[in-house]
Amino acid sequence: MQTRKVLHIDSNHPLMIRELSLLGYENVEDYTTSKEIIEQSIHQYEGIIIRSRFKIDRQFLDLATNLKFIGRVGAGLENINCDYAIQKGVKLIAAPEGNRTAVGEHALGMLLSLLNKLNLVDQEVRQGIWIREGNRGIEIEGKTVGLIGYGNMGNAFAKRLQGFDCKVIFYDIKDNLENQFAKQVSLHELQEEADIISLHTPQTPQTINLVNKAFIENCKKPFWLINTARGKAVNTADLVEALKEKKVLGAALDVLEYEKSSFENMFTENSLPEPMQYLIQAKNVLLSPHIAGWTIESKEKLAQVIIDKIKKL
Repeated sequence: MQTRKVLHIDSNHPLMIRELSLLGYENVEDYTTSKEIIEQSIHQYEGIIIRSRFKIDRQFLDLATNLKFIGRVGAGLENINCDYAIQKGVKLIAAPEGNRTAVGEHALGMLLSLLNKLNLVDQEVRQGIWIREGNRGIEIEGKTVGLIGYGNMGNAFAKRLQGFDCKVIFYDIKDNLENQFAKQVSLHELQEEADIISLHTPQTPQTINLVNKAFIENCKKPFWLINTARGKAVNTADLVEALKEKKVLGAALDVLEYEKSSFENMFTENSLPEPMQYLIQAKNVLLSPHIAGWTIESKEKLAQVIIDKIKKL
């Protein structure tokens, strides 16, 4: 009987290896070999477990002649040529259920920190600067929070906003997603009403540069921006211009346009792009290194979701 082998391209929670072994798979861990070398043996594997180390493109899929499934330990599948994989009968498994709590809590934490200037005032107090009047915060209560994208992540954030006595609305390309946490509206209505806009979209051709100069100009009020989705959803140069003009009051960015596609590093160049230099210096900008979904708990949850879905294949 032929051995059913799974290749692990990125390190993961030990639960993944253990549970796949119990399902009868032989696990091969290779976290450092180049994509070109892996392509030489990929025909041996029935499954791949990956986060984001490299792209799984047409050439890779053509060489993976025995491949039955790809498990992406995360929410998005943009590093995989999904259409071609499906065409070849490969099952694609993502795990947005596994880190939605982490993303929802991180987005809320960033919003509270941004509105109350917590990062700024922490640094000031450490330097012996004690400013109270100039550091008054902004309350969420009474504001309208507009979410763009209402899947697992959008729902998780909306759920956590329930105790703040704010209005929560959302726009999504799919219909009939409204629930007890948020009201579904058109994009135009969201841009008319929102005081705070939070992105919860996957990376697709439609969402790249979603927040750009035109988008910002179409917003009726100056707004606060939260992005825990994908960096390329925001045109950074346009955001910086809007921050300078106070059309965007502040931004909390867990993801950046300049990240490498592996999400493991920020830049492909040695020098900081000029818009990034501005963000780093701006007092009304909060930054984190793509860790919204990256909690101790989510590491295990993501692995368990993948395992549960593999069991159903």
